Amino acid sequence: MRRVRYESTGGPLFLEEVPVPEPGPGELLVRCEAVGVTLPVVRKVTEAARPVPLGGELAGEVVSVGTGVTRFRSGERVTGLCFGHGYADFALLHESMASPVPDGASAVDAVALVRSGLVALGALEAARAEPGEAALITAAASGVGHLAVQLARSRGASRVVGAVSDPAKEEFVRSLGADTTVLYTEGDWGEPVDYALDAVGGELLTPALAALAPGGRLVAYSSGGGTIRAYDLLVGAKSVTGFQMARIARERPELYERWRNELWAKFLDGTLRPVVHGEFALEDAAKAHEVIEARRNLGKVVLHP
Repeated sequence: MRRVRYESTGGPLFLEEVPVPEPGPGELLVRCEAVGVTLPVVRKVTEAARPVPLGGELAGEVVSVGTGVTRFRSGERVTGLCFGHGYADFALLHESMASPVPDGASAVDAVALVRSGLVALGALEAARAEPGEAALITAAASGVGHLAVQLARSRGASRVVGAVSDPAKEEFVRSLGADTTVLYTEGDWGEPVDYALDAVGGELLTPALAALAPGGRLVAYSSGGGTIRAYDLLVGAKSVTGFQMARIARERPELYERWRNELWAKFLDGTLRPVVHGEFALEDAAKAHEVIEARRNLGKVVLHP
C-alpha cells in the first residue's frame, strides 16, 4: 500500500510503499476513503523535533478487525481518529475512537463533520453558551470554525461574529450564518460579545479577550500558544478555559458519543453543513498542507486516497 511520510523536520512529504498493517487487539483495519488535513498535523511536520506519523481524522470501510473488537465488523463504514499513520491507503483505528457513518453520508462528509464538529461543539459547551448570547468565533472559515459558526447559530446565539485573516473569507463566513465579520488586523471588533471560541492563539488572544463583555468567557482550543495578562481578566471579571477534545474522548466516552450523535442529527436534518475546500490525491499531500499553512482554506481540506 501507499503511505505518506517525511524524514526530517520541515522536510518534503513523499509516498512510500509499505505492507498493509495487521490490526492488533481492539483495532480496526480501515480502507481509507477520506483523510482530514488539520493544522496541528501540519505544525508537527514543520515543528516537531523528529518525524512523527501523519495521523488524524479518516473515514472508510472496515477490512478486518483485531481480537476483542465487538462493535464493528468487516464491510461497515466508520470514521475516527488515527494516532498512527493515517495518510495511507489503509490505516488502523482503535475501536474506542471509531464511530459508524450513517446511510446518506459520504466518507468525505464524515471527515469534514465529525472530528472538527466535535471540537467546535465541545468548545461551545465549554463556553457554557446560552440562547440569546453573542458569540465570537476566530478562524471562522477553518474546518472547525465554519462549523462553530453554524452551531452557535443553531443553539440560539443572538449575534455571531466571525473573525478571519483575509477579506476574501468574509462572504463565506457570512453565508454560514455569521451576522458580521471582522479582520484580525482591525483595531475595533465591534460590540462586545458574551463568549469567544479561539482557534488561533498567539497574539490573537489579547484582542479576543478584549472583545468580551464584562463577565465574558474565552475558550482557547488552539495549539498556537499565547499569553494572557491576569490583569486583563480581573478588570472585566472575565474567564479563560482551555479545551482539549482528546481528554473528553479518553475520560468521558458517553459525552463524546452524545456529541457525535448530535452532530449527525444536525447534519441529516440539514442544520449543519460541512464545507470541503478541496479534495487532494494522496500524492498531493504537500499541496494540501500548503493550503492549510497559507490559511487559504474555506472549510475542510481532505485527502482522497
